[in-house]
Amino acid sequence: MTDKPDRSMTPGDDRIPGDPDSDMREADIAQEGEGVVEPGLVVEHDDEIELDERPEAEPADVDADAGAEVGAESAEAVDDPEPDDDPEPEPSEEPETGDDPDPDESSVEVDEPDDAVLTAPVARETTPADAGDGGNGTWHGESDGDEPSAHWGRRIVLGLAAVLAVLYVGGYFLTGSRMPANATIGGVDVSGKSPAAARSAVDEALTPNVDREITLTHGGTDFDVRPEAAGLAFDLDGSISQAGGQRSWKPADIAGLFVGDHEFAPALDVDDAKLQSAIGTIGEKVNKDVVEAQITFPKGKPEPREPKAGRVVARADAATAVREAYLVNDKPIKVPTAVVEPAVDSDGLTDAMKEIAEPAVSGPVTIRVGDKSVKLPVSAYAPALVVRVEDGKLQPHLDAKKLAKPLTDSTTGIGRKAVDATVRIENGKPVVVPGKEGVGLQPKEMATKLIPALARSGAQRSVEVEAKLVEPLFTTKDAKALRIKEKISSFETKFPYAEYRNTNQGRAAALINGTILEPGETFSFNDVVGERTAANGFVSGTVINGGVFREELGGGVSQVATTTYNAGFFGAMDDVEHHPHAFYINRYPVGREATVYFGSLDLRFKNPTKYGVLIRANVVKSTPSSPGRMQVELWSTKVYEVNAGKSGRRNGRSPGKQYDDTDKCVPQEPIKGFDIDIYRTFYQGGKKIKTETDTANYQAADNVICGKKPESPNDPSE
Repeated sequence: MTDKPDRSMTPGDDRIPGDPDSDMREADIAQEGEGVVEPGLVVEHDDEIELDERPEAEPADVDADAGAEVGAESAEAVDDPEPDDDPEPEPSEEPETGDDPDPDESSVEVDEPDDAVLTAPVARETTPADAGDGGNGTWHGESDGDEPSAHWGRRIVLGLAAVLAVLYVGGYFLTGSRMPANATIGGVDVSGKSPAAARSAVDEALTPNVDREITLTHGGTDFDVRPEAAGLAFDLDGSISQAGGQRSWKPADIAGLFVGDHEFAPALDVDDAKLQSAIGTIGEKVNKDVVEAQITFPKGKPEPREPKAGRVVARADAATAVREAYLVNDKPIKVPTAVVEPAVDSDGLTDAMKEIAEPAVSGPVTIRVGDKSVKLPVSAYAPALVVRVEDGKLQPHLDAKKLAKPLTDSTTGIGRKAVDATVRIENGKPVVVPGKEGVGLQPKEMATKLIPALARSGAQRSVEVEAKLVEPLFTTKDAKALRIKEKISSFETKFPYAEYRNTNQGRAAALINGTILEPGETFSFNDVVGERTAANGFVSGTVINGGVFREELGGGVSQVATTTYNAGFFGAMDDVEHHPHAFYINRYPVGREATVYFGSLDLRFKNPTKYGVLIRANVVKSTPSSPGRMQVELWSTKVYEVNAGKSGRRNGRSPGKQYDDTDKCVPQEPIKGFDIDIYRTFYQGGKKIKTETDTANYQAADNVICGKKPESPNDPSE
């Protein structure tokens, strides 16, 4: 469509060729400047502007008004339209004023979308630069110089993002199809292998080790842990998966296919309860109880015991060490341990000696009962007194049971003594012997009231009490509640003739006989028997000290300990502490024997049942023609049947030879050393409940020759 405005209808355009007034009006219009929009010129939606007929060049005297109008329309329509190769002029209805067509008569045509809207260009002032552009005053528009750079920046970022996305997705699909670079599983090289090939390599290298024991060592003792018993199992498929055998969106896993070093431990299925049980068994041998500071008064004078740090197996570290060693390490690993510090150090013990112990035994304590008064000597309460750690500090404590007898003996003029109930065996059956009430001082009350008085001096060291009905410490009701009704175990060992054995074993048996363990109570051989001294009824005999026989007080008492240990073993008592002899003595059951040494080695077991346990001990003395017999029985209510088993002997050790020219020498034949496991299996109603394992480590016993070592290496005695 061609839009040609009708000159006769255009306001203000009444110029007549050759008319001076018309020329003046033209000049006035020119002075208004380019860009003045001609009123009434609007191109409506869907109208077209013809560009077909356009003059190749405009004359200098072209109508300024018309030129500005056409130039503005052209600038709005196209930036720089290309002219037709052969434009043809349209016929003109007006008289020609020159060779060129009237600008008002010319038109341009632009192809626009159907929905385009064209309006008249916005008027602007012409700058000199515009005027110099071809001299025609045509406006070509403005542009933002930064816009192309911004477009290119966005395109580069989008391009990089697209490349990274493609690489990321490709990396995801590559994971799971090959193992990472420089990768090992339990030391097996799987770098770049397919998961199937990696699985075969790991299976071939590690599966043969699934039943191999893990060895831990401490202080020269090895502990072999069976994987099955410790709850360890190899997870082959899990090992491959965790090392890169499955697809992953993690960037680190994708990058790991090409770079880095990747070491993976084998994946395991672990039963933590079994693993902790295995570590606990090691702890029974490695753990060392902390020795707390303590002050006792065995002879009426304070004797301090220095504190010593304890040791325990660091369970978490040990579990980690066992897991890490499984399948990949066949060398012994050190048992991780932790130090347990005592609550009170040596300085605290020194302070307690001055502030508590020494004042406590500085003199007797006066006891006033009504109009009577008696002095309680230091010797009466000192054996029951102990300064021990309670609530993190050293504090005095009086044992009412140990105080009862000396208190009664020292206050005989006050009332009468109470008698404890007990249980004894009559005609093969346990019988409760009732206790008897007394009148006098209550041991428990006295133990409480004496403590403050021990810190005082002079006349202030006194206590006022009333004589009361005194209940036995162990009543008839207490005895009946124990429900001791049958023999649950017994054991007997034989010993060769020796008078010191008859004396020492007889004395130890008499001290043990009649001991009652209440539920949860622990038996201690050293506490019950006491120190093996002449004052306590013991004589010198042969003992093992430093790996050789020696003559010392209490020789032969270990036979009582061994027999008592076995009675507790078959009576289902909890083994708290026992120590096999340094070397094996063949009159004892192998692996099931115990030695004691006052102050360092003890025999202890705990009553784990809800019933009381009565211990009976007896010695049938030896004669020159017959061996002696040591017998121990436990009476209670039976809970378990116990069977014993043992492994074969292993780790044999050969004895050496030594000479001893001291007067304490005891000749000794060589004895080989070895290790052996002892099993204890518990049954209830014919069903196996549990099995415990204990290992005995016997050193070799040297061949001891009494006398000086020969100087010549060729001496026949060698």
